[in-house]
Amino acid sequence: MSRIKVELRKDQIDKIKEICRSFNNNEGELINVLHKVQGEFGYLPAEVQEVIAQELDISVAKVYGVVTFYSFFTMIPKGKHPISICTGTACYVRGAEKVLEEFKKELEIEVGETSANGKFSINCLRCVGACGLAPVVMVGDKTYGRVAPEMVKDILGEYESQ
Repeated sequence: MSRIKVELRKDQIDKIKEICRSFNNNEGELINVLHKVQGEFGYLPAEVQEVIAQELDISVAKVYGVVTFYSFFTMIPKGKHPISICTGTACYVRGAEKVLEEFKKELEIEVGETSANGKFSINCLRCVGACGLAPVVMVGDKTYGRVAPEMVKDILGEYESQ
């Protein structure tokens, strides 16, 4: 997959700088800065990471290392309704793989991709802390428990008109 270069507008760069200043351009606040910037832009492409590194006076490699280490951060745009399938042990044993396959089939995308209409993206998580409800799927902040492949169409249907 080739990376698309993102051209940041001046107002976007100014917004990133403003967020960095709100944390006193403190390198110790990197995770908070990244969290707030991703909340603003939806994702953290390399160009955004470069501005953050410059403002916090740290290396781009350090910023990239944090972005790629934590699964919450993403370098690709997520869909309007990001879908996260838990593939931790309890969920995996109870059929998360089949649920994941059904989402991929229905949306015609792979893990890490966004649907053509921009509504959905699929990601896998290691554990959401709801093992008693395995397998667990999250759509945005909403959690679905004991999900079976036959439930996938209905779950997607809840978001089709949004």
